[in-house]
Amino acid sequence: MNGFSFIAKTLIIMGGFLLFLGGLLLLLSTTGWRWKLLPGDIYIQRDNFTFYFPITTCILASLFLTLLLTLISLLLRR
Repeated sequence: MNGFSFIAKTLIIMGGFLLFLGGLLLLLSTTGWRWKLLPGDIYIQRDNFTFYFPITTCILASLFLTLLLTLISLLLRR
């Protein structure tokens, strides 16, 4: 398998994933679903200051993307 074939397959898979993710976000935004604070997210609100740091959300997104990219890597090795 040459390099261009691998790059083409990778781009097709990434494009499909982005299409799926965009459709999912569009569906969620039209249903009125809003992001909620997860336990562990830091949210501080004062009189004229709001600070939000989604540490738990970042960790979950990192785990999900690590598993997804590992799965894609394993599927492309075949």
